Amino acid sequence: MPDRIGLFGGTFDPVHNGHISIAQSFLSSSYIDELWILLTPFPPHKDQEKPTSYSDRLHLLSLAFNDMDGVIISTIENELKKPSYTYRTIQTLKQKHPGKAFYFCMGEDSLSAFSSWKNYKLILNEVELLVAERPGADHSMVDKAILDRAHFVTHQPLDISSSQVRKFVLKEKPISDLVPQSVSTYILNQNMYKSLK
Repeated sequence: MPDRIGLFGGTFDPVHNGHISIAQSFLSSSYIDELWILLTPFPPHKDQEKPTSYSDRLHLLSLAFNDMDGVIISTIENELKKPSYTYRTIQTLKQKHPGKAFYFCMGEDSLSAFSSWKNYKLILNEVELLVAERPGADHSMVDKAILDRAHFVTHQPLDISSSQVRKFVLKEKPISDLVPQSVSTYILNQNMYKSLK
């Protein structure tokens, strides 16, 4: 049984090659044995009439990571009381899996904003951070207490975003360079992202 678990959360709307690349970087590090991907329920927005369903995003994640060893897709954040907060998720996982060491995985951009997260100091008490570092990143504005709990993983980020994928689909531009083929096929067959969010 793997004892060192990375937790990588997101809305993944949709999952894209950048997510896959960062997952590979986390798994290639010496810190974790497994990466658990936590699919976050989509928060309700007044300006969003048709949010992408949880089940569709979950299916896309399953397609994207189907062939990657060491990855587990978790729906725990959909099972917990809403809204889902990272601290509560981590607490629940630690209670369910005593003896495992959890690392919370994030990109460099999330690290810069981490001090604005709800209960971020409590999160640091529970887990260490695994950060996919952008080349040339400046950590001078990041709180020392956060940096003391952070481990940096070498990563070459891909310049892809979920919003870019959605816009490409809306404009009927090819997305084959942005997402895996299986994800592209499902999105197009299900007519996803045909209205702008």
